[in-house]
Amino acid sequence: MRLRHADGQLVHLSYCTNVHPAEDLAGVLGQLDTYAVPIRERLDADVLGLGLWLAAPVAAGLAADPQTRRKLRAELVARGLEVVTLNGFPYQSFHAPVVKQAVYHPDWTTRERLVYTLNLATVLVDLLPDDAVRGSVSTLPLAWREPWEQRQADRAARVLDELAAGLTQIAWRTGRAVRVGFEPEPGCVVESTGQAVAALSRVDTDRLGICLDLAHLACAWEDPAQALGRLRAAGLPVVKVQVSAALAAADPVAAAGTLRGYVEPRFLHQTRAEPCGRAADPADPAHAADDLDAALDADLPGAWRVHYHVPLHAVPAAPLESTVGVLRDALRELFAGPVAGCDHLDVETYTWGVLPVAQRPGSDAELAGGIAAELAFARDELVALGLTEVSGDVTGTFGAPATPASAPRRHDG
Repeated sequence: MRLRHADGQLVHLSYCTNVHPAEDLAGVLGQLDTYAVPIRERLDADVLGLGLWLAAPVAAGLAADPQTRRKLRAELVARGLEVVTLNGFPYQSFHAPVVKQAVYHPDWTTRERLVYTLNLATVLVDLLPDDAVRGSVSTLPLAWREPWEQRQADRAARVLDELAAGLTQIAWRTGRAVRVGFEPEPGCVVESTGQAVAALSRVDTDRLGICLDLAHLACAWEDPAQALGRLRAAGLPVVKVQVSAALAAADPVAAAGTLRGYVEPRFLHQTRAEPCGRAADPADPAHAADDLDAALDADLPGAWRVHYHVPLHAVPAAPLESTVGVLRDALRELFAGPVAGCDHLDVETYTWGVLPVAQRPGSDAELAGGIAAELAFARDELVALGLTEVSGDVTGTFGAPATPASAPRRHDG
């Protein structure tokens, strides 16, 4: 979906397809008719945005085959779908029976991660709508925090320089700009916006910036106004916002039985107690655990926030809550002012399939309905902040392509 901010900026709202398992192009295409088209129809939207997740082998195949990229774009356009952002965090096998810490590999000390991300950028420039100002790719916040010493940091810095150079080459070759956003996440080298500033303030900010996941922001117990002010002061752009909400327990002792219903084997559910927000090290085991079952065993003090993305529009099982209040505060900081703070928003609730059974969709249609309800929730929050929904199609009726300074004209030589 597309919305217009009062400053005239076009804001793209999409949902992330990493909620659906697909390890090949046929699986990606199958999602379009099973989920994306029914979601668009439920929303009565002319255009539905997708934050595509492409596993590394799919990205490599598409990057090597311009004709297949054009066919994929045609399949999207024919269904009223558009792509301005890709999720490049999971490398592959994101719906394996057990994922946990494997999602952080390969990390930004490796060439595998660099090649994957540049492949995604190559694919994205050929999927972008004609009038899109830029594309974005979200990625992991360097690496899991252990092991991480100076040699890893130095290696990652060199790889990020190569990433920026590669994105610049893509922009010169195609005339389309793609920016990569590093996504602070609990347990990683970059968990908080303070750590983001420390680790990333020297990167090329024409090409690289931050993907701000609002569930992760809540789990770090950060105040959205202060966090965004910190990024602005450091000159780190918010390339993309993942509109998400985390699980919250005001009284974890009283809610322990209900919380145990959210323990599951696939994904990591890092848990942070309220003192985390004031601590020098947000992952200090005095107030942090790397998974929900470990937090329950450790009996962390104070209120908890759990890295468990929950549906935006729904209330978790009582007495639990969600961090939707943090989401609203962050959107207000980003969009209530005279200038929009970001133009790519992606609803990212990848955990529908591991929710407690009573809350889990029982069919493809139920999942499509749940995702549509989340997008409607996000759209309504943005409209309440003064944005207006834009109608149209994805064939270029919104105007001529925008060419920012960081995306020179196409060079075919």
